[in-house]
Amino acid sequence: MPGAKSDIQSDADAGAVREHPEFRSVGIEFGCDYNPEQWDPTVWFDDVRLMRELGVTLVAINVFGWALVEKSPGVFDFDQLDSVIDMLHANGIGVNLGTGTSSPPPWLTTLHPEILPSVKDGTTRWPGGRQAWCPSSPVFRTYALRLVAATAERYGNHPAVRLWHVSNELGCHNALCYCDTSALAFRRWLRERYVTVDALNAAWGTTFWSQNYGSFDEVLPPRATLSTTNPTQELDFLRFSSDEILDYYRAEADLIRTHSSAPVTTNFMITAHIRTQDYWEYAKYVDVVANDHYLDHRLADPVAELSFSDDLTRGIAGGQPWLLMEQSTSAVNWQPRNIAKAPGELVRTSLTHLARGADGIAFFQWRASTQGSEQFHSAMLPHAGTDTKVWREVTELGHVLGSVREVAGSRVVADVAIVFGWDAWWATDLDNHPSKDVRYLEQAHRAYAALRAIGATVDFVAPGADLTDYRLVVVPSLFLMSDGDAAAIEQYVSRGGNLLVTFFSGIVDEDNRVRLGGYPGALRDVLGISTEEFFPLRGDETAALDDGSLGELWSEWITLRGASAVSRYTEGPLAGLPAVTRFGSAWYAGTALDAPSFARLMLRVATEAGVSLATELAAAGGELVVRRSTEADFIFIINHSMGTITHQGISGVELITGEPVTDILDIPAGTVRVVRAPLND
Repeated sequence: MPGAKSDIQSDADAGAVREHPEFRSVGIEFGCDYNPEQWDPTVWFDDVRLMRELGVTLVAINVFGWALVEKSPGVFDFDQLDSVIDMLHANGIGVNLGTGTSSPPPWLTTLHPEILPSVKDGTTRWPGGRQAWCPSSPVFRTYALRLVAATAERYGNHPAVRLWHVSNELGCHNALCYCDTSALAFRRWLRERYVTVDALNAAWGTTFWSQNYGSFDEVLPPRATLSTTNPTQELDFLRFSSDEILDYYRAEADLIRTHSSAPVTTNFMITAHIRTQDYWEYAKYVDVVANDHYLDHRLADPVAELSFSDDLTRGIAGGQPWLLMEQSTSAVNWQPRNIAKAPGELVRTSLTHLARGADGIAFFQWRASTQGSEQFHSAMLPHAGTDTKVWREVTELGHVLGSVREVAGSRVVADVAIVFGWDAWWATDLDNHPSKDVRYLEQAHRAYAALRAIGATVDFVAPGADLTDYRLVVVPSLFLMSDGDAAAIEQYVSRGGNLLVTFFSGIVDEDNRVRLGGYPGALRDVLGISTEEFFPLRGDETAALDDGSLGELWSEWITLRGASAVSRYTEGPLAGLPAVTRFGSAWYAGTALDAPSFARLMLRVATEAGVSLATELAAAGGELVVRRSTEADFIFIINHSMGTITHQGISGVELITGEPVTDILDIPAGTVRVVRAPLND
């Protein structure tokens, strides 16, 4: 082990500044979020020594640095940041440099309280946490961009800076602001979208409840009302709010690019509880897709959600490798019960991210804080120090990532796609629908869980995307569907594609207007059915089907218009009517099948479609992902079970152990194996 200070170079030893190359992973990036400002500078030497010991390659700094870099208006002090950047660079550690704008300093909110955000009831949200700023505030933007300009000018050509990190988790807390400034910005957005107020009235259906507008100046954000609000107004406000945060990101990114050739990104939050940003749109403006993900123990199966998030992140990245910007080494600090990771779970979940497309694994944070809201959030270096389970597992992970570095740059192979869209998510979850129990993300999770249960690898695609390359396309509860979205699905099926659609899909157009003539509206013809009425189920009520399946949440009165019934209801008001239908290669589930039933249906559909499956492995508690490179296939087998899994029909070299594999591979409980196999054309 290197000595403490003798092996650590100081900032004075840093090399000359040179032009920074494009961001490319050299092997698998291994990194963390580092907050040296929370520690005495004498601690930094130990930090960098231990980072080198672990093999850390990329460190995010200055994420929340505004109050220290600009202690008073217009007066910048970069001395401390200079020292940290130069020390990291001198020791071979790349910098992911934050712009520091996520949370304004107290002096700014004191000088300009008008930048503070308002919530739906009109009350202000005050400083003391983070992100206490209105996304539409020109005052906030002026001050923030002044800081960005100063930071980018100073470090734009610094050789340590491999990546720029705009703000932090944009929209995590302040995505929806209802203040007067936001109202003005919302009106501007509406004018650009609709041009005339008559077009807005038509889109929003304002003849209902005497809501007709005579001027854009009369329009407000959907603030708290005595009754429910106009649903299309709500939908457009969500679209506007996503666009406002994106516009802010682009302002920072454009400014950085005038001073630096290094790539620019921000950390997305593709998780089970953040829904305010349309990341299909955001991905167009980042140089590398980066995501934060934390296991959510409020869910029944946190690991399944992790895989869902990873596959969605990869889809948003267009199939390209992406960067896991944050995860936890163990417990987080913000859930009702912050569950620590069990032995082996840190490595296993990290390799799951890698298997599903990440080319970099990073943690929040390096050293566990002693104060502040996140003082009990786990870190790579915990409060108890290096003689700990977490440190030993972080060390093990560093070794594992080194052993599989050749995986970097390869792409996941999948022949199943799930169509997923934020517009549909927002519209589905609005008020006044047939059942409050139907939530979009839950239905997407159901479909994904059924595919995961049968060992399918899944891509996510945006509504309207080209579906040509997939053997099977699954459309879960895509309530809002434009004509273009529907046309892409119809074209796919007409060319022989296999389709499975679940209930509450195709019901409304992009203006949230119900499509007439019978549900599922936009997809009636391709599915060969028509639904005249919904029969949502109460609470724990279920509906038995004649093939032994069980429906939950939902049922509907389906009339066959060319399709045939795969199964029918055996009880209740819909007894004898179709529940699951098929029209050629297009299938429809008119109820929310329970997990075993959905998996059986998915297996039948996927098998007929010729989908590559690892069904036996999945049933045993494993996951299989094939990552394809130009030279080899990399097969990840992740054992989430309590016993050894044996996988047959695989040959090559297991990269973690270095052992050759011929036909049979044993994967011990709770471990991961990565096999380099000959390219399978």
